[in-house]
Amino acid sequence: MPGLLRGVARTAAIAGTATAVSGRVQRRQNRRWAEQDYQEQVEAPPPAPPPVAAQAAPSGGADRLEQLTQLGELKAQGVLTEEEFAREKARILAG
Repeated sequence: MPGLLRGVARTAAIAGTATAVSGRVQRRQNRRWAEQDYQEQVEAPPPAPPPVAAQAAPSGGADRLEQLTQLGELKAQGVLTEEEFAREKARILAG
């Protein structure tokens, strides 16, 4: 019987050590990954500002012509419906 108890105690000690080592390794890996994520966030460039809307540009004759040309291209590509085209065309000509 003493041999059996010694074997059980040895198994328990080995299992406990393995669990402790495994937990330590996992915590270390999680810390490293968190540091890497932080470094990537710090080093990432700020997002680009949104493009300036066409309405913000000064409305000169050349600008209107360019807007109308782009609008016609969008309609020809099928991106705009006839109603959308007419509404945007009226907005450009009124502005």
